[in-house]
Amino acid sequence: MEFEYKLQKTSSKDAFNYKYLLGKIFPYIKPVLPRAVLNLIIAIPLGLLDGVVALSLKPYLDFVINGNPEHTWSFLGITVHSQTFLAMIIPFGIVAFALFQGILKYLSNYLTDWTGQKISMSLKKDLFKKLTSMDPQFFDVNSSGIVLTRFLSDPDTASKNIIDMLKSFIATFFGLIGLVGVLLYNSWKLAIIGVTIMAIAITPVTLIRKRIKKVSNATMVVGGNMTTNFNETFAGNKIMTAYNLQKDQNEKFDKQILEQFHLAMSLTKRVGWMSPIMYFVCSIGIALVMAYGNHLILSGQMTAGSFASFVTSLLLLYKPTKTLGNTLTNLQNIFVAMSRVFELFDLQPKIKSPDNPVELKGLNNSIDFKNVWFEYEEGIPVLKDFTLHVNKGETIALVGNSGGGKSTVVSLLPRFYDVKTGAIEFDGVDIRKFSLESLRNNISFVFQDNFLFSGTIKDNILMGNESATDEQIEQVAAMAHLDEFAHTLENGLDTIVGERGTMLSGGQRQRVAIARAMLKDAPIVILDEATSALDNKSEAIVQKALDNLIQNKTVFVIAHRLTTIKNADRIAVINDGELAELGTHDELMHIENGKYKYLYEMQFKNQEDMTEV
Repeated sequence: MEFEYKLQKTSSKDAFNYKYLLGKIFPYIKPVLPRAVLNLIIAIPLGLLDGVVALSLKPYLDFVINGNPEHTWSFLGITVHSQTFLAMIIPFGIVAFALFQGILKYLSNYLTDWTGQKISMSLKKDLFKKLTSMDPQFFDVNSSGIVLTRFLSDPDTASKNIIDMLKSFIATFFGLIGLVGVLLYNSWKLAIIGVTIMAIAITPVTLIRKRIKKVSNATMVVGGNMTTNFNETFAGNKIMTAYNLQKDQNEKFDKQILEQFHLAMSLTKRVGWMSPIMYFVCSIGIALVMAYGNHLILSGQMTAGSFASFVTSLLLLYKPTKTLGNTLTNLQNIFVAMSRVFELFDLQPKIKSPDNPVELKGLNNSIDFKNVWFEYEEGIPVLKDFTLHVNKGETIALVGNSGGGKSTVVSLLPRFYDVKTGAIEFDGVDIRKFSLESLRNNISFVFQDNFLFSGTIKDNILMGNESATDEQIEQVAAMAHLDEFAHTLENGLDTIVGERGTMLSGGQRQRVAIARAMLKDAPIVILDEATSALDNKSEAIVQKALDNLIQNKTVFVIAHRLTTIKNADRIAVINDGELAELGTHDELMHIENGKYKYLYEMQFKNQEDMTEV
């Protein structure tokens, strides 16, 4: 069960199924298709311009440098009678050519960035929706670094570069056609030699495709691990400092960055050797062309202008060939990124609303756990045949040893996870029949360590009910004893809480969370160790706020301090995933050798020992 959600460290089966990946990304390209097509059209003349440059050398050398002033020259239906006129016009042609090329390149680059940004934006929007739709188990089994890399970096690589690569391919393709045309125009004999050598030069590229895939994917995995390490160092800086873990974190990062270095060098070794081989093969080709070209010139079969035009075309033709290794590497990186993005897209949340959901509109009678079995990992049950009846308006406390299943029980109520067998029912209806939204709208949570979002105190309270009035906000702030410290702040409830609420104390964060839960006004309230991390003074204030929160609610309480749950309507003792005991505090204390009695007396004895010390 755990690994069904696990993002793969290596590429999936379809990772390099190019047809599949292009089919997946095409819906994101489609909205920007007109501009993408325009960009590709612009790439055609950009590619052909190299051929124009090479072709222009022939008339320049033959008719300007070596020509007769009275000689006529015909080109593309135009007859030029003046060597002087041609010599004057060519410099202006070069300027016009450069200007035209510059405008086309600007338009092309603009369109590439525009379409790439649009595609990336759409990908990230849908990825964020996907992430917010995933249930907690997904985040349990995947590190933040891996997920962040796939969210922040991979869409950019997949979208921006794919357009650029398509543009480059079109430009290169038409550039090759134009240049080959110039070669054939000048000398078909020399063209055979040049094209043959080029074909030989690119052969090594096909031999390393799989190696590049493997290294490219591994590099991205290491990058994700580095991001995770950074996030942990940033978020856990207090623990790191308190336990003097700086050296350990540095060593871990050094190991990761060294691994990244070795992967980069491995890729360089696998790709880099192609360049000198291509240069060597190409140099042989140029040498052969020059030797045979010299023969053709001396024998009068070819002019110096034609030869210069041919050699220029050949050199320009070899340019994309010599950079093909880098191009291939970039292409592999693009498809690796695509595969990683769409692997995330292809994951489906296990917890879903049914096809025809029932809308939960409050609790009328009871909540029932019926023979519930649950496990996080296959074959390791956390709850075993757990059965519990809770009446509306009842406060039930869940106690037991750590790891016994208390938090699991309350996590099943909003369907953070689903039971393996058995059922949980609200008023006799299986909670899996309710829409997720309506189910969770009826449940409020106050955790041990409540998460506050960046923004103000008021912003965080409003998450309970975004349409609440200022009067309602002030009311819950007072009931949560939030106003006791908020009025001392310069901006009151408009005070910025900082990332994760770090600008507030633990007790203050709890009161903000309680105010948020009050504003939600859900009929079911879950208190999961809500006061365990607080000092006595803060706990007393927070407990008053909690008392206000749970009025007329059905409440599940998990508390490690058993003295705080003495007044619960009933106490459920959970031991090793099973309901061991159930009753009031007094009833459980009268059970001879009872588990609750043992836990309570041990905790009370520990408190007495601490008091004596």
